[in-house]
Amino acid sequence: MQSVNWDDLRYFLEVARTQRASGAAKRLGVDHTTVARRVRELETALGTVLFDKSRADGFVLTADGQRLLAYADAVETTVQSAAEQFTGGAHSLSGHVRVGSTEGFGCFFLAPQLARFTRKHPDISIDLLPVPHFVSLSKREADLAIMLERPERGQYVYTKLCDYRLKLYGTRDYLERHEAVKTVADLRDHAFISYVADLAFSHELLYLDREVPNATANLCSTSVIAQYFAALQGNALAILPCFMAASNPSLIPILPDEIMVTRHFWLCCREDLRKLRRITSLWDYLRAAADQNKPLLMGEAAHMQYVEA
Repeated sequence: MQSVNWDDLRYFLEVARTQRASGAAKRLGVDHTTVARRVRELETALGTVLFDKSRADGFVLTADGQRLLAYADAVETTVQSAAEQFTGGAHSLSGHVRVGSTEGFGCFFLAPQLARFTRKHPDISIDLLPVPHFVSLSKREADLAIMLERPERGQYVYTKLCDYRLKLYGTRDYLERHEAVKTVADLRDHAFISYVADLAFSHELLYLDREVPNATANLCSTSVIAQYFAALQGNALAILPCFMAASNPSLIPILPDEIMVTRHFWLCCREDLRKLRRITSLWDYLRAAADQNKPLLMGEAAHMQYVEA
């Protein structure tokens, strides 16, 4: 290990996270040949192969690479913590945070909230990843994650961020063109929009099957945002989060007291990152924003509120 260039670990970490030399190069601000060279030098210094490389899969960690990843990750976190203590970080907020989230919540709730946060803290930069799948904290795909399900194992810190509700929505035009819906049984002849069942990243997303038995979905998507925009066309009904649909006057809740799903979001972070000041600040901000917007999240209000500075 005396021959190891410790700076090579930065290159190793980024390649492990992106699985591409080009992706790592972009994040590090260098060219991809530099990344490949630094990885080779690290492998030579350690006398082992850290990645299996292929055109199809990119850079995939070997068993030795997986072992090194745990140590390199710990080194990076320790350096970040030290930097906060010795470069003024204890008195000012700065640095980079990557936030992973479900797609709808990320786009409709987190994006405007985080825009306000960065205005208050201009020295903190944020990557927001609103994706229709789970993000991996262990692979450092994100520093903070808002999840549908809390982690069952691993060294994570988590808290319930909020409850939220989903309701069945249709456009005014759709409702005017169809018979009035007075009971769930009246829905059996209606068309619906839903998830692609075998591609849903969580079983909890399959609300329609549970709320409207034998419902027929003639349009399915892995994206809740696609479902939202499809519902706005006025040809079918969709179960949507209230924080997305309630603010649009074109969408009307149908049987709101009968078809109502309550779910939870969990705010999660790796244990070793939790005490970084920029993480703590954003963690507290998101909790305050969720608390202040409980009426919106629960379908009792149509407008978003913002945490005061």
